[in-house]
Amino acid sequence: MNTTTLGDDGPSVGRIGLGCMGMSWAYDEPGRDDAESVRVIHRALDLGVTLIDTADAYGPFTNEYLVGRALAGHRDRAVLATKAGLVVDGTRTMHRNGRPEHIAACIDASLLRLRTDHVDLYQLHRVDPAVPLEESWGAMAEAVQAGKARALGLSEVTVAEIARAQAIHPVASVQSEASLWSRDIQDNGVLAHTAAHGIALLPFSPLGRGFLTGAIRTTADLPPGDWRHGNPRFQPAEIHANQRLVDTVRTIAARLGATPAQVALAWLLALGPHIVPIPGTKNPARLNENAAAADLSLPDDARKELDSLPAPATARY
Repeated sequence: MNTTTLGDDGPSVGRIGLGCMGMSWAYDEPGRDDAESVRVIHRALDLGVTLIDTADAYGPFTNEYLVGRALAGHRDRAVLATKAGLVVDGTRTMHRNGRPEHIAACIDASLLRLRTDHVDLYQLHRVDPAVPLEESWGAMAEAVQAGKARALGLSEVTVAEIARAQAIHPVASVQSEASLWSRDIQDNGVLAHTAAHGIALLPFSPLGRGFLTGAIRTTADLPPGDWRHGNPRFQPAEIHANQRLVDTVRTIAARLGATPAQVALAWLLALGPHIVPIPGTKNPARLNENAAAADLSLPDDARKELDSLPAPATARY
């Protein structure tokens, strides 16, 4: 697989990464199969999908345990990324916690769950408005100084927040939701800023939480208990309205002999060489499909058609 780096001096990674959250949390939890997920992670490494992304909030904690188990004996093949800064309470409500003492405790706990002495990328999951970003980022920089993390990243931030963090310690990567139906990175300057400053951009939910694959046409296509049942874009009227986006992607895919998922990922990759989408899957066939998107080059007419797609119905949250 073609590769890029996380930041100018960061580790080399495949152009497609693997988001692991859905293996154990949020998506189809009754269908969880840890043994299959471990096989998917091993297969990902074989394919050159080397960026393996998790977070302490996923579960909470269960996803890091799963990834740690999968990487036992394979740690040197992976570029391991985790996050801190979100706390999940007993009702599964997320709260932000960017206090330095919290982050310092989180990295130690994550390393234990992940069965490693360091992570390759440590990310601030969200900026805590109650804590100056400089304090949170300073605590993360201390994890680098202690050898517990090799590089640092941010998630869901503004250009101004990236600049504030960069003034303290290099920003290797930024995670933002980005896809054909979530284009905020183009409007808020994050895409241009990361490209100009040698920062990797890691789009999460690059397949529109599965919608852009064409597999979800009604709410009945969502597994029971799946969190998307409560998401604004997955309500019956919005699913119907947003099918127009998928229909275009499907048409282009048929023309190119590809799948809708591959077209959606290839569109993101074409935004710049610093882009590393991290689609999630616990299905080996879907993993193979996603990895193959790294080799799909979109013709100019297809890119223009995708660029001109209308905005999706309703907000993403």
